[in-house]
Amino acid sequence: MGSIRTALVGFGYAGQTFHAPLIAATAGLELAAIVSGNPAKVAPYWPRVPVRAQIGEVLADPTIDLVVIATPNSLHAEQASLALAAGKHVVVDKPFTVALADAQALERQAGASGRVLSIFHNRRWDADFLALSALIRQGALGRVTQFESHFDRFRSERRDRWRERADVAGAGLWYDLGSHLLDQALFLFGLPLSIFVDIATQRAGDGAADYFHALMRYPDGLRIILHGSMLIPDSGLRFAVHGDGGSFIKHGLDRQEDQLKAGLPPGCDDWGVDPLPACLTRPAPDGLRSGPHAGPAGDYRRYYAGVRDAITGDGPNPVTAAEAIQVMQLLALGIESAGQRREIDLSEPV
Repeated sequence: MGSIRTALVGFGYAGQTFHAPLIAATAGLELAAIVSGNPAKVAPYWPRVPVRAQIGEVLADPTIDLVVIATPNSLHAEQASLALAAGKHVVVDKPFTVALADAQALERQAGASGRVLSIFHNRRWDADFLALSALIRQGALGRVTQFESHFDRFRSERRDRWRERADVAGAGLWYDLGSHLLDQALFLFGLPLSIFVDIATQRAGDGAADYFHALMRYPDGLRIILHGSMLIPDSGLRFAVHGDGGSFIKHGLDRQEDQLKAGLPPGCDDWGVDPLPACLTRPAPDGLRSGPHAGPAGDYRRYYAGVRDAITGDGPNPVTAAEAIQVMQLLALGIESAGQRREIDLSEPV
């Protein structure tokens, strides 16, 4: 088949910064339309791409093959269902949907329609996570006993956006960044035995939760700690992973998000190169030996290349609905845990 004509629904931060440039930079995909109520915002970035006011316009267009949903979380379920019903393949920005039942219904609908349904968990293609994943697969850290993962930022003032409003379903840091950390942990280790989560609002004012701390318990003593906060002026810790064969300590992120925000094209010089390599410590005959560990460059284009291949039948879906549903299950259990202030066993019904 020719290029997969793709319509992007939503031109907020996710649509503008991530999806539009990544779609346009992926061979075999064509950014054919953008759905936005603000065409003046789109025009400086994509002057040759038609802007449609309503999602129904692209759903009715028989030349559109793929619809990418990058709208607020509360709209994901309805819009993805409409796109599947219109015979389109669908990508949904993380964290898929707000309600677990909606995610499960979409998985069934996609299966019945024979269309690809994929969720944009792009952080699997961060440079640091690619490096860490390879080390764990190779057994370089031995049996992993503690996996600590952080997304900490310092934004003391709330911004006027839906992600930070207390009255918006699916807002808050647990949904926004917690979904990334959960997906990475599940990708490496699968579902835990239990989860305990503390969620709070630490900044002044009546806004969505801006702090979370999660502890997940696994067999054989493995403990996974996931942490996110908007009030960390100085830390930079990304990963602290320990096993009986070594430790992997990582600060900072690769450059992809900053490069995208700066308007640089995906694939440019130094694309996804991590400016601060991890520190790998392993046993040696004379004790412990530490040194920098530079892994491969990150590349979010690999996600969309995977979507392309799944549509053409040349490869697997890069992030399936089933995988994203597991993230949704843990998001829901985390909210239950925080509300009840107790550890939730995964054998309990959601």
